[in-house]
Amino acid sequence: MLVQNPIPVTEGTLRNMARQARDEIDHIYLHWTAGHYGQVYDDYHLCIDRDGTVYVNCKALDEYKAHTFGRNTGAIGIALCCGAEARCWLPKGCSGYEATEAWENMFYATPNSAVINFGTAPPTVDQIEVMADIVSILCEELELPITEETVMTHCEAAFEDCYGPGDGDPDFRWDLWFLPDRDRLNELVPGGELLRGKALFYQYLREKGFVEPQHEPEKVVMVEC
Repeated sequence: MLVQNPIPVTEGTLRNMARQARDEIDHIYLHWTAGHYGQVYDDYHLCIDRDGTVYVNCKALDEYKAHTFGRNTGAIGIALCCGAEARCWLPKGCSGYEATEAWENMFYATPNSAVINFGTAPPTVDQIEVMADIVSILCEELELPITEETVMTHCEAAFEDCYGPGDGDPDFRWDLWFLPDRDRLNELVPGGELLRGKALFYQYLREKGFVEPQHEPEKVVMVEC
């Protein structure tokens, strides 16, 4: 359901909420809304808009939300406000799970690569960076490691549960299967690997003192890497 008056959340508030939910949360699932910029949905605890603004749709992060089939208990759902009219094509003779490369431009595609059209509201650089930063903040306060088991895209979870691209489910999910990496022209990279890698980098910056964690309400900080 669309949220009519979404509430922005600060880094300080988000840290406080995460500390309060510690020991109640063991997974974070990463999505897109498959909607347009500016459309915030209450299926998720947090939504990230085109410019990186983060909205909160709950009073507590351990509140139940129906964001990932069969995996909602003890889990936080975070979504990018994007993905409207997005489509994907599987590599020839290859299941989605086995696909290791993808392109936006069919000119560069090979028979072994997936092709993705991000539609009318593609993920922005700000959204990707802020999602990774939010993952790093939450995992710090929740005392969760950033691993493939604890932080997953919806597509990664769908592959594990047999409703990802190529699995034959008509209601398949492929949120953040591949994402653009600003350091690679046209080529896409696996979304989960990209987001976890960036989240670990943000944690590294904080550990080294390059970024001070905000424990009081302030604007969510996006650090350029």
